[in-house]
Amino acid sequence: MSFTITLQLTTATHAYCNATFKKNSYFSKFQSKPIYHSNPLIQVLSFQEKMSSLPFSSPKGNGTIKSSLIDPDGGSLVDLVVPESQRAAKISEAESMPKVKLTKIDLEWVHVISEGWASPLRGFMRENEYLQSLHFNCLRLKDGSVVNMSLPIVLAIDDETKEKIGGSTDVALTGPNDALVGILRRIEIYKHHKEERIARTWGTIAPGLPYVEEVITSAGNWLVGGDLEVLEPIIYNDGLDRYRLSPQQLRKEFDHRQADAVFAFQLRNPVHNGHALLMNDTRRRLLAMGYKNPILLLHPLGGFTKADDVPLDVRMEQHSKVLEDGVLDPATTVVAIFPSPMHYAGPTEVQWHAKARINAGANFYIVGRDPAGMGHPTEKRDLYDPDHGKKVLSMAPGLEKLNILPFRVAAYDTVERRMAFFDPSRAKDFLFISGTKMRAYARNGENPPDGFMCPGGWEVLVKYYKSLQAQEADEKPTVLSA
Repeated sequence: MSFTITLQLTTATHAYCNATFKKNSYFSKFQSKPIYHSNPLIQVLSFQEKMSSLPFSSPKGNGTIKSSLIDPDGGSLVDLVVPESQRAAKISEAESMPKVKLTKIDLEWVHVISEGWASPLRGFMRENEYLQSLHFNCLRLKDGSVVNMSLPIVLAIDDETKEKIGGSTDVALTGPNDALVGILRRIEIYKHHKEERIARTWGTIAPGLPYVEEVITSAGNWLVGGDLEVLEPIIYNDGLDRYRLSPQQLRKEFDHRQADAVFAFQLRNPVHNGHALLMNDTRRRLLAMGYKNPILLLHPLGGFTKADDVPLDVRMEQHSKVLEDGVLDPATTVVAIFPSPMHYAGPTEVQWHAKARINAGANFYIVGRDPAGMGHPTEKRDLYDPDHGKKVLSMAPGLEKLNILPFRVAAYDTVERRMAFFDPSRAKDFLFISGTKMRAYARNGENPPDGFMCPGGWEVLVKYYKSLQAQEADEKPTVLSA
């Protein structure tokens, strides 16, 4: 597996970081918390104690400095959740409006938009925004500047719903359980050209694309866009809501931890030691560049994923074990859930993943081989060129402030019995273990080579696949012999 880091570096930013640390040499204590409710982490040193072990002078004082975070797209974060003092009036108003019922994935997009992950987008896209996103992967703002927006964020409705809306300018949004969720103001309804949307987003209309089959094929023939107001913060009541930190909350956490750089890692799979090697080496490189306290944002995707991916709750438990076993340092790692659904749209989608983390304050973005890619749904090959994701990020409109730093391939070193960067001079000593192979090990109850994944994390996966097999066995029909 090969990796790339996407960097946002400016001379002014770096100078500000250094000047800030010289002027404000103080830190507050930070006590790490578990990232998964059933797996409390081991106790770690306080943040001040951790800092005292690093090769620079120990800070003093009790204040909080501002981390030098990248500005959000559009200059300020969007927050579309209605203030509590206005909710009763808004709910009363919404009850009298025509209703648009959301699917589970529509609700995930409401969550994404409302918290500012898609800043400066303020609602589901109207046709002008949709066409810019679909054809140019960006939006042009009123001041002439361009922000990246590679995935259309749209709301589909059917003919019956369109008829019910009639000439109304505002509609109420209800969740899958019919509870009021929000209001869409000054709406615009336009045609949903599904084939064009699929072809331009995925580069193919081959059957078997997970998001297409789950969301688009059965969707209505119309799209409705407008300005969004969300009546209450979106919660899932699954035991993981405290890890769904908004961009604003993440920025506050980075300030609390006195970060002078934030590097984000997007993933939808369990963390193995190759991932950890990359993340730890990234931090080492940032320290060598002069940063004093780079913080890792370990940011698993929490929205829709395809059926054979490891579920979110299992991944979060596995991530917990990775920190508990000391593979990653809890004192310099923030684990949070990224609420976006997954498209598996390769170079198109990786731009969205990078853009959203900019809004959360990350100025370094790690991107791996074939980011957001998948196997071709009908042929035995990758759907996308494995190197195109990192190349596209270096050229994408609205992401010009991002720079690419390539990494070597990570693989299992059979001599050293650990994950290491691939050495072509002794290629025969390295074993490449794909995600598919990893899942096969777990399903079959086999152990991967020592050093591939921390034991605690591996036990979580084996337990999950055993429970899956037991469930499948229970669901098989009983065959009675004559």
